[in-house]
Amino acid sequence: MARVMSPPEEPAPKPRELPPGQYVPRGWPVLHYGPVPKFRPTDWDFRVFGATASAEPHRWDWPAFEALPRATAVADFHCVTKFTVPDNAWEGVPGSAIAELAPPAPDATHVMVWAEYGYSANIRLSDLLADGTMFATHRDGERLSPDHGFPLRLVVPHLYAWKSVKWVRGIEYLVEDRRGFWEERGYHNVADPWREQRYSYQEEDGETPPL
Repeated sequence: MARVMSPPEEPAPKPRELPPGQYVPRGWPVLHYGPVPKFRPTDWDFRVFGATASAEPHRWDWPAFEALPRATAVADFHCVTKFTVPDNAWEGVPGSAIAELAPPAPDATHVMVWAEYGYSANIRLSDLLADGTMFATHRDGERLSPDHGFPLRLVVPHLYAWKSVKWVRGIEYLVEDRRGFWEERGYHNVADPWREQRYSYQEEDGETPPL
C-alpha cells in the first residue's frame, strides 16, 4: 500500500527583532511639541546654510523642491516613547541628494535640522548621508498628513524618531556638534535605538557636546 506523505511543516516565522524596550502599537501615534503649522506654498522654502562648500546658502521654493530627485525606502520607525511602527514605505528626497546639490564644507561634521517655530535637532553628517535618510513627502503611497509633518519631514530610520524632524525648513552644516531642542532638554545627543540611547545621562565622555 502506498504511503501518503504529509508535506513538511514550514518553520514558524521568527518574531520581528525590535530595539530594546520597543513594542509595535496599533496605527501610527501622533506626538509632537507645539501646534501643527499651516502650509503656505507661496511662502515656503527649504534652505541649506552654515558651513557649505561654497560659503553661500542654497534655497529651493516648493515647486523647485518637489522637482528634486526622489527615492523610496522601507524602514521601521522607532519612537523614544518606546513604540516602533514597522515597514514604512517612505518617499522623498534623499539626504545624500541634498548634500550633492548643496555640498558641505570639507570640515563639516554635523547638521542642525531646522523646522517651523524654530524647532531643531542635531545629527551627524554621516546620518544625513546614510541609506534610507530622506526628506520625506509621502508614507505608504500617500502624502504625509499635517500632524505627521506635511509638507516635509526628515526621516532618519536608524535613530530615534525625535531626530526625524517634522515640518522641516532647512539644514545648517556645522563644523562642530551642537545640541538641538530636545537634546538641550535631557535627550541623548546621538539617539541610537539599538543602544537604547534615550537620555543625556547615558552619554559617554567625548562623544557629545556639553549641556
